[in-house]
Amino acid sequence: MTDRRRNLFILLLVAGLLIGSVTAAVVKKTRLGLDLQGGVELVYQAKPTKQVPTVTADSLTRAIDIMRERVDQLGVSEPEITRLGNNQIQVALPAVKNADEAQRQVGTTAQLFFYDWEPNVLGPGCKPAPSDANVTGGPSAGNPGAGTLSHYDAVIRASKCPEKNLPNSSSGDQFYLVNDKTKSVLDGPGERPTDLRRARRGERVVRVPQGQIVVRAQSPDKGPKIDQWYVLRDDPALKGSDIKNPEQSFDSGAGGTGQPIVTFDFSSKGRKIWHDVTRQIAQRGQANQLPGTSVQAAAQHFAIVLDTELISVPFIDFKQNPDGIDATNGSQIEGGFTIQSAQRLANLLKTGALPVKLDLISQSQVSATLGKQALHQGLIAGLVGFVVVALFLLTFYRLLGLIAVGALVVYGVYFFALIKLIPITLTLPGIAGLILTIGIAADANIVIFERVKEEVRAGRSVAAAIATGYRKGLAAIIDANVVTFMVAFILFIIAVGGVQGFAFVLGIGTMVSLFTAVLATSAILGTLSRSRYAIAHKRAVGAGERRSVWGNFDFMGKSKWFFSLSGCILLIGALAIGGKGLNFGIDFESGTRITATLQRTASENAVRDAAQAAGATNPEVQKVTGKGRPANTFQISTPTLQPRQVSAVTGQLDNRFGIRGQPNTQSVGPSFGATVARAAIVAIIASLLVISVYIALRFEWKYAVPVLIALMHDLLITAGVYSLTGREVTASTVAALLTILGYSLYDTIIVFDRIRENVPRMPRAAFSQIVNRSMNEVLTRSLATSFCTALPILSLLLFGGDTLKDFAFALLIGTISGAYSSVFIASPVLTHWKEREPVYEKRADRIRGELGYLPAYATAIGGAPVDVGEKEEAKRARRLTAPTQPEEISQSEFQQLVADIQEPEPAATPSRRGDGAADRGRDLDPEEVVMPKGEKRDKPRRPRNRRHGRSR
Repeated sequence: MTDRRRNLFILLLVAGLLIGSVTAAVVKKTRLGLDLQGGVELVYQAKPTKQVPTVTADSLTRAIDIMRERVDQLGVSEPEITRLGNNQIQVALPAVKNADEAQRQVGTTAQLFFYDWEPNVLGPGCKPAPSDANVTGGPSAGNPGAGTLSHYDAVIRASKCPEKNLPNSSSGDQFYLVNDKTKSVLDGPGERPTDLRRARRGERVVRVPQGQIVVRAQSPDKGPKIDQWYVLRDDPALKGSDIKNPEQSFDSGAGGTGQPIVTFDFSSKGRKIWHDVTRQIAQRGQANQLPGTSVQAAAQHFAIVLDTELISVPFIDFKQNPDGIDATNGSQIEGGFTIQSAQRLANLLKTGALPVKLDLISQSQVSATLGKQALHQGLIAGLVGFVVVALFLLTFYRLLGLIAVGALVVYGVYFFALIKLIPITLTLPGIAGLILTIGIAADANIVIFERVKEEVRAGRSVAAAIATGYRKGLAAIIDANVVTFMVAFILFIIAVGGVQGFAFVLGIGTMVSLFTAVLATSAILGTLSRSRYAIAHKRAVGAGERRSVWGNFDFMGKSKWFFSLSGCILLIGALAIGGKGLNFGIDFESGTRITATLQRTASENAVRDAAQAAGATNPEVQKVTGKGRPANTFQISTPTLQPRQVSAVTGQLDNRFGIRGQPNTQSVGPSFGATVARAAIVAIIASLLVISVYIALRFEWKYAVPVLIALMHDLLITAGVYSLTGREVTASTVAALLTILGYSLYDTIIVFDRIRENVPRMPRAAFSQIVNRSMNEVLTRSLATSFCTALPILSLLLFGGDTLKDFAFALLIGTISGAYSSVFIASPVLTHWKEREPVYEKRADRIRGELGYLPAYATAIGGAPVDVGEKEEAKRARRLTAPTQPEEISQSEFQQLVADIQEPEPAATPSRRGDGAADRGRDLDPEEVVMPKGEKRDKPRRPRNRRHGRSR
């Protein structure tokens, strides 16, 4: 296939894909993440139970299926429930405004148990006292009051009970974290001590042996939760698996109250057990009745417990049911329900209990208004980033820049279509990744264009320069993009939360940019290179006379100054980190953050008082100001709060000051913070290892060590700047740091690729001279790629929202540091190491012996050329084939081909020596030209020796 046909085929393919992409972009709906459309995100960590001692993939899958059924009953459109790692589940609920309600509906384990109340309530000494109202609560059984204890006292009482291996026990050992001085329970229950947060000074872990449980006296459906608890012997008579067909209904029978209730039927097994248990309870009540007392005063109770909380403790009327309750027609649960709470309980019972216990470790809520604002800011940042990159390309590369801008447009359409087709849920980090890949796509074009300009300056035609430029620049592009893709892949596998969205978008964008830069742009340039305009106007490709911007600057000779400068910067950063430390956000430290805009003017102290009145401990309140921020906006930071506590704080703020719109909330538990920190460390180490192995394979292992040093240099400088400025370190910051690894390596690969190319071309030069020349040749290119990468980052920093600005800040620092370290750290380190190799030591000694010193740049010594590359290329045999069929290639194209390889132009038909002007200046070997079919090559006549009559 000829080049013309190949280019035409690629252009048709690009056009077809472009039409399909535009159609997909118009027809398909864009899936927006919660941070762009508002909603609630919940992250749970699965914990083993007695029934499921090990969290397995199957148990997680079953849990996700049950949670999906519960979400469907909430009526949420396009929910996302995904598995994170080995033991976490993420639930995204768009447009949901009540995080507390969502958590109670979705994440409740829903383990339902029925207990015979009086024989199982444990009093002092862990002994049941069925007839003691001070233990059982008497007629008010299950309610706060007589028989109830504080949470701390209940846990301590249960911890002193002996272990009992009861056959129907609902759980094994339970562990709590308590503070004896304040007599408070800080965490628990957990199946093992490691499920609790780390104990601080004055705190200890208490074990409640198997055989007893601590239950709350009043369900939240009856009102606010209170600190009143019972200790029960863990011997349930029935389980939730023994009931079926739960429904929300109303107590509308004879003598009914009309209040919401939950009705259900029993399984065949449950029906018999229910009848036997209620008969025992009725008979016991009848035996205990004293003369003159009411039925209710003597009646005995059964308790319904859902996840260690009492839902209802009704009594059995032994007058109406002396032989127990017939379960043929099912039963019902009463308990002061609202319609919503009764429906929620029915839904939980209908979907069944989760196979594992789920601990809420992270919860966030974003209002729809702020989500739309963030989307608007992200789009503006993306548009500005594209425009400034396009202007840079047009100014610097002219015709090539125009083609690159067109390729960027094609890239953008392809990418946006892929986002809709896969589909990718677009989040704020995803938008950041999308904007950053604009720089990646442009960088690939810059590497090629600089190569093309070099070839044009060397005297090649535009067509030959483009072909050679692509051939020589392709390796550097592939290396850089493969490294970026590998970093994105590692980040996607290891990271959590929205960072995964960024990594996925970055990886896909890198592959799409590689396609548009290598294939699409190549085909366009290959087609236009044969045009009369491109042939006649070489300056259209930005190729004027080469002016040495850097002169004969001795990069390697000044390396000590570069090392000293970096050492000073690193020392300042290290002192800042050692003194001030890093300001870790709640992603790492855990805690709760509430951001709300108040309708009435308030001070920080007034907001703090309101938060404390709602139960928040030591709240830190800060008034938030800045561009795009509504007036009277406050941020409240506290230790980790549960969703109901968050609702209490926002409710208190609303009552006192009024809240404009929906507040933003984020809660992170200690285990989630530990997960984020562990993932960050693993991702950084894995990225460094993968990069090292790849560089060692593509170059050699000695090239990998300077790369690692330069990358660590960039990471440490970025960390030092964060410490000096006091900016918050979040999960997005970690993603930015990992992205820095890829971007920093981009410039390093450009320099190392040129060094690798110049080593065989300069066989007599010292290694420092090779590096100096290589850096002189590519430094402008490296700065151009860094500048082009920094442009969209600056647009994020200037026009993005808070999340995008934090992300862009780390990237900007890393990009600047990476541009510096790739040239002034990695290359000098490589040089000082390679110069110790015997071959380069001998070269340097020979040059010093002949000149008395080692010049910064290689010079001709003893008539030996410095650069043998072009000479060796000239020695290569060339085989030119004249056109054989008119439709394959025209004579003018063949003439252009000859000009491309810098040979004299052949005649249309072969001519004999002595034909005059047709042969003047030709020195082609006859074997270099293959004639058209049917024509024979005339053998050249050799001059004869006139004296002897023989050929010379």
